[in-house]
Amino acid sequence: MQKISHYHSAFVSYLEENIQSKEPASLYDPILYILGLGGKRLRPILTLMTAEAFSDWYKNALDAALSVEIFHNFSLIHDDIMDTAPLRRGQPTVHEKWDVNTGILSGDAMLILAYQLFERYDANTFQDLAKLFSRTALQVCEGQQYDMDFETREDVSVAEYLKMIEFKTAVLVGAAMKMGAIVASASKEDQNYIYEFGRLLGIAFQLQDDYLDAFGDPKTFGKQVGGDIIENKKTFLFIKALEFSNEDDRLELQHLFGITPSDPSDKIETVKQIFQTSGSADATRKEIENYTKKAFTVLDKLSIPENKKEALKIFGDDLMNRRV
Repeated sequence: MQKISHYHSAFVSYLEENIQSKEPASLYDPILYILGLGGKRLRPILTLMTAEAFSDWYKNALDAALSVEIFHNFSLIHDDIMDTAPLRRGQPTVHEKWDVNTGILSGDAMLILAYQLFERYDANTFQDLAKLFSRTALQVCEGQQYDMDFETREDVSVAEYLKMIEFKTAVLVGAAMKMGAIVASASKEDQNYIYEFGRLLGIAFQLQDDYLDAFGDPKTFGKQVGGDIIENKKTFLFIKALEFSNEDDRLELQHLFGITPSDPSDKIETVKQIFQTSGSADATRKEIENYTKKAFTVLDKLSIPENKKEALKIFGDDLMNRRV
């Protein structure tokens, strides 16, 4: 299998060839902008890696990979609007650079473009990809709704939170990998195994993202550090801190997650301190490791050569040791 940098370069080149400016510019320029902000390109890289793991040829999966990336960025535009987020990958969000209406409409167009890319495959492959895409896209919407519902609830459980991040984030990672397997004509059994690997890795990835939101380096994280705290999101860190804290810290935490100060800096620092002293930060890191190990266990079931399993494992390890 190729180096990660090779898949990344091949994908970016394909994206630039296939997504270009056209009229009306006010619709398509925001699409070019969000797709041009870069990012890890995690999901399309996984699509290409999976295709090559099963077929030794990843280029047939480029359209599926592009679809995944366009859909992912569509969801980011709409999430940023709902979260009133000012930054995405260190740059102004689409609704900040243009306006909310532009963000909504350009996002809608991206969803259609993502689905349209499947038309480049044969009928059977199109059908399998479209079914997977439709189910995944609906689950992502359900996950986003759970996330919004949790903002006004005081009793979110760990199980509910894990279900939310599975739908909002992890299912798309699993789908990205399964799309690569579908294009490569892998067996149904292997398609399901690689989906499960991606789903578990996706949960670990989101838990890591939540951790970095609180404790990441603002220079490398690319988003506003403490954004989840500002928005009073009931993350794994928050739920575990409530569980582990003494009565005074628990009341303080609940109070802080019920206010929106004009200057949130003190709130962010106090919450982070409670996350650390309660043991919540350590528990989150352990949960990240737990889901990563579960994902790696699934790799053993795949009917691909050991060196290809190892390449996927290395990618997973690198992902869980990231700082961005």
